[in-house]
Amino acid sequence: MTMATGIVSIASHLLGLGPLGLALYLLNLVFYFTLWGLTITRIARHRERVIADLFDHGRSVGFFTMVAATCVLGSQSLLIAHIHALAVVFWFAGLALWAVLTYTIITILMVKAEKPTLAAGINGGWLVIVVASHSVAVLGAQLAPRLPEHAPHMLLLSLTMWLGGSMLYIWIISLIFYRYTFFTLSPNDLAPPYWINMGAAAIATLAGSTLVASASHSPVLSQILPFVRGLTLWWWATATWWIPMLLILGIWRHVFRRFPLRYDPLYWGAVFPMGMYTVCTIRLSQAIDAPYLIAIPRVFVFVALTAWTLTLIGLGRSLLPRRG
Repeated sequence: MTMATGIVSIASHLLGLGPLGLALYLLNLVFYFTLWGLTITRIARHRERVIADLFDHGRSVGFFTMVAATCVLGSQSLLIAHIHALAVVFWFAGLALWAVLTYTIITILMVKAEKPTLAAGINGGWLVIVVASHSVAVLGAQLAPRLPEHAPHMLLLSLTMWLGGSMLYIWIISLIFYRYTFFTLSPNDLAPPYWINMGAAAIATLAGSTLVASASHSPVLSQILPFVRGLTLWWWATATWWIPMLLILGIWRHVFRRFPLRYDPLYWGAVFPMGMYTVCTIRLSQAIDAPYLIAIPRVFVFVALTAWTLTLIGLGRSLLPRRG
């Protein structure tokens, strides 16, 4: 929810819908701290269930949303509220969460004795691991020019997070694609987080574009700038390829297989990629000097806003007491 609201807010801000972007930022602060409060309460009251989640191949990767949500809110604080100090706090918090979760959860999943089959254990939610890494890279690259004395070090770290996350995407999407094409696919297998197949590539595009924009502050980035631009365009092409494929799979799920379209908290994982594709295309158009690409986000922002609104309405209806 925080990831989705944050990126839709940034998209609105970049496309001239400033008051809407600010309103969504203020709302997102409420979402973020409320969710942290609920998470801490759950850890205190249901510690066994939390530990079980950490050991579960399907659910453990959901903890990485903490990293991405923290860094997206940091980007909002920087770009919309212009509170640089708060953005720095969010960046350090996101970096610390990334380190703890990455080397805890992935280690657990590697060494635990009992493991599920590939078909049961892998899903699009695994790519939140990639999104987390790239969200740290995005916020670090945005902050670096505002901290010139630390910029070269921050940008090298952001570059490393971007490249490392890119490698993770290749590893994980290979397993997901193999699972989709060589195992029987049911409508239940296409839960909303499969949109993160596209969203992870979109945030990689944003990270690369942000690094390009900050390259003058880093001798390392300046030396490899053509490579960074080329890889960024490759990421955008990957994200773009996924959109028609995901729409086709969605039609197959809901029209041909008649899977009911009702609110599920996981639908926030589908809103986030739509907002991210909007923002990354704006930044890419600047990074590769292709201003004509801006026509895409001018349309896509309304797709993202519509999806966000419908999901919020679904959440509100799900919280109402049921009659009878």
